[in-house]
Amino acid sequence: MSFSKLCNKIFNECVYYYHTMDDVDAQLINPYPTNTIENFLFKKNWIDAVQWHLEDIIRDPKIDPVLALKIKRRIDASNQERTDLVEAIDDYFFERYKDKETLPHAMYNTESPAWAIDRLSILALKIYHMHQELGRKDASDEHIQRCSNKLNILLQQRIDLSASIDQLLKDIETGNKFMKVYKQMKMYNDPQLNPVLYKSCTC
Repeated sequence: MSFSKLCNKIFNECVYYYHTMDDVDAQLINPYPTNTIENFLFKKNWIDAVQWHLEDIIRDPKIDPVLALKIKRRIDASNQERTDLVEAIDDYFFERYKDKETLPHAMYNTESPAWAIDRLSILALKIYHMHQELGRKDASDEHIQRCSNKLNILLQQRIDLSASIDQLLKDIETGNKFMKVYKQMKMYNDPQLNPVLYKSCTC
């Protein structure tokens, strides 16, 4: 099984698992062993699924402002967790390929494997929800057709992205490309780097 097929399999499992509960406060029960790549992938999609629905909730025009702020901060924390997990997945690949001989002409890719996999996880959610739109009883024929067209594009995008991920991993495996990962170094969550946080610190 190619790595992209493994990703798509696990992402689909997680998407359907989340929607058996469809609850942003549901507790994750990861079916894969701790510290395995499968565990990381399942957890990655779970984070994306919960955040997807938090983003829906916060866009309610009648939402209570206090609740909106609470959800916004929860989304911020989720984004940081997502970034940390993507970087953990890249660490997995870096460790996996660290002893591979790099060819003289080898170059690095503008996007690391894990950030491409991040997009594949989001695609799984887009495809699921676009497919759900096709089953809406209250939707117009025009809406259904528009969503059908979008679904076809998303499905093709998943094929293309999956092939690109597998090709990138093959290129790293054969020494035609090498991994060079830059950490995100997000500043707004760091109390030492965000001036609003460190100026308000009373410690």
